[in-house]
Amino acid sequence: MATGFKLTRKGITANLEPGERDLLRKLFSDVQELLEPDTAADADPLAAMVGIDPSAAVPEDSALLRLLPSGTTGNDDDALEFRRFTERSLRESKQGALRSAALQLEAAPLRLDTEQAQLFARALNDVRLVLGDRLGIEDDETAERLHDITDPSKAQDVDGYLALVYNFVTWLQETLMQALLESLN
Repeated sequence: MATGFKLTRKGITANLEPGERDLLRKLFSDVQELLEPDTAADADPLAAMVGIDPSAAVPEDSALLRLLPSGTTGNDDDALEFRRFTERSLRESKQGALRSAALQLEAAPLRLDTEQAQLFARALNDVRLVLGDRLGIEDDETAERLHDITDPSKAQDVDGYLALVYNFVTWLQETLMQALLESLN
């Protein structure tokens, strides 16, 4: 069974079972795949260098839209223009955090410095956003109902298992954020 993150003299540390590590690796990989752009980087060297994506569009997948929300509201043209200039670099940044977090899972115990912990927290947050979307979490009330699902023997369907995973990732992120806050003192 996992022990949550704790601030130690050697860094922010957690112990995870091999199955928990495998689960997190798979979740990180799935979200990375979801973030893959539909089109390759622009052939225009300047556009590629500055990260402009002329083919950027509002994602149809609601989970991807949670990861890549519109930068403005009220004006679809402005939102699309903002997306053109920011989406590719946002995708790459999120994928980098997910890759970094997956690599950190190779060490046992999991020991992170502050920068690694921040990347790991970003990766966990993105996983939670996707799981939350798939579970239909739209408000605190829905999240609270799922929060009570903690017994694997009572998970009867896919949503029950997803809720267990969501709760595990939420708990892990909560302990990581608490350790990061303690590191500021």
